[in-house]
Amino acid sequence: MAKRLRFGMFMAPFHAPGTNPTLALQRDLELVEHLDRLGYDEAWIGEHHSAGSELIASPEIFIASAIERTRHIKLGTGVISLSYHNPLWVAERIVMLDHLSRGRVMFGAGPGALPTDAQMIGIQQSDTRRLLEESFTIIMQLLTSEEPVTFKNERWDLREARLHLRPYSEPLFDICVAAAASPSGPRLAGRHGVGLLAVGATLAAGFDALALHWNVMEEQAKHYGTTVDRAKWRLVGPVHCAPTVEQAYAEVRYGIEQWFRYFQSVAAFPQMVVDGNDPHEMTEFVNQSGIGVIGTPEMVAAQIERLDRQSNGGFGAYLMLAHEWADPDATKRSFELVARSVMPHFQGHYRPTIEATERARAVRGDLAGQQAQAVEAMKAKYEAERSGRG
Repeated sequence: MAKRLRFGMFMAPFHAPGTNPTLALQRDLELVEHLDRLGYDEAWIGEHHSAGSELIASPEIFIASAIERTRHIKLGTGVISLSYHNPLWVAERIVMLDHLSRGRVMFGAGPGALPTDAQMIGIQQSDTRRLLEESFTIIMQLLTSEEPVTFKNERWDLREARLHLRPYSEPLFDICVAAAASPSGPRLAGRHGVGLLAVGATLAAGFDALALHWNVMEEQAKHYGTTVDRAKWRLVGPVHCAPTVEQAYAEVRYGIEQWFRYFQSVAAFPQMVVDGNDPHEMTEFVNQSGIGVIGTPEMVAAQIERLDRQSNGGFGAYLMLAHEWADPDATKRSFELVARSVMPHFQGHYRPTIEATERARAVRGDLAGQQAQAVEAMKAKYEAERSGRG
């Protein structure tokens, strides 16, 4: 694990169908602001166009709004579905955000998770990963070279294409490719020497594939002459944290059932297999399967350590999946509790204050005695001075 593990959020987002979308999007922005104040490192924003729950259609537009509301947190596209877009325009928009944010933007790419999105624009699921590879290769050429790009397939026709703005970040902003369970994401990330965004890290298939994913990245990097960095490997998993397990269980009754029903019967996303018929069963499934944590800070820390062991060498960032299992206030408290009680253990801030306390406790008796003697000596000196003046 990195000496200073970064913490962040992966926001699809997930909202109950029928909710006020204007207010839901405002809650999303306010949550990013909250994380910025708490000292979180990153927030990744998704792109979806169907199925009624994941309401952000353009992570770039959302990020542009969040830039103006935040000061420190980095904001990433998690992810842009490259098979849907002309790669030249994607590169142009990311570079523009890089300038607007003064280097706080990150670029995450994927094939597109919801088949109902691709269906509306005539893209077959069998083509999305190929289109991702073709688009990502073009975007990397545009970002890292000033040579024009000419390319044509059934979706795009680029003719001597080049960027008219170079990135603000030097040498380049963070770039990641999404991965769930298959090797397609790490294969592409290793080829180009970029980071990996493991959105299915805690799912059964994704958890089992963690060490394999890194092996694929290293193999591809060696073959193509690139380098890969574990610090740019980000693992995603759902969390709801409270002071006690009982409180955490009570709080998620607010919305966990809607989230489960979305994956059980609406979203055609077979990697997300979740089981349970009522809120209690669903909560138990989260904890017993290891897909996430509903409980205390100690349980969250144990989950991170479990993922560290499974990764067989460590990773650079732990991203908590945004959801509305609990109401907005409890959700904010969950992120605050993680910031207060979990992050210090993985960022080098826990032991120094504990050790300083132990050192002070060990010498307290002697130093307190010396302090008392010094006070008494000064009192005696003052009384002697008064007597001398008398």
